[in-house]
Amino acid sequence: MAKQFQHFISFEGIDYCGKTTQIQRLVARLKEHSVAAEVVREPGGTTISEKVREILLDRSHQEMHDHTEILLYAAARSQLVHQKILPLLQSGVPVIADRYYDSTTAYQGYGRGLNIAFVKQLNRFATSGLSPFKTIFLDISPEEAERRRVRNGQKRDRLECGGVAFYRRVREGFFQIAREEPHRFVIVPAEQEIEAIADYIWSLLRQWWQL
Repeated sequence: MAKQFQHFISFEGIDYCGKTTQIQRLVARLKEHSVAAEVVREPGGTTISEKVREILLDRSHQEMHDHTEILLYAAARSQLVHQKILPLLQSGVPVIADRYYDSTTAYQGYGRGLNIAFVKQLNRFATSGLSPFKTIFLDISPEEAERRRVRNGQKRDRLECGGVAFYRRVREGFFQIAREEPHRFVIVPAEQEIEAIADYIWSLLRQWWQL
């Protein structure tokens, strides 16, 4: 059975959807209300997890097998959950995750075509069943993501080399998760003004956390 803490939320979406920007704005607003939330990113967040992140995103590792990839993501997440996220939540500190296991379901499950039932089982094992209370999915098209990448002058990392077709599968994977878990997954159209998105997310969080 999934473990859940009301003050644990995650942000999801394909690359360049604006997760980091929206998290920063949300944290700033929380501070104005004397709420200090801890932000963690995936993969990463601990010394071990950051080293795994370097391996996963390194463009020179094009030979990486899909099975290796998902196991590395699970390993990084497991370390983050048990070393950092769970202790924070158990001590009463709100946690905001910049990606969580839904990314593995979308990217490795739907994007890479791995067995979805296995992916979900691995996610549960790596997290000891810890599930976000709510997940905000910032939705943009793969074409918009590519425009933003070019506009920002960013080079593609190893995953981003998958191309538009890969990201279409990933995006559809997120939509499928939303259909399966409508109580947890909130779809936020993210091709609008940054402040409009931030205002909407803040209105959601005030309801969830009764601020």
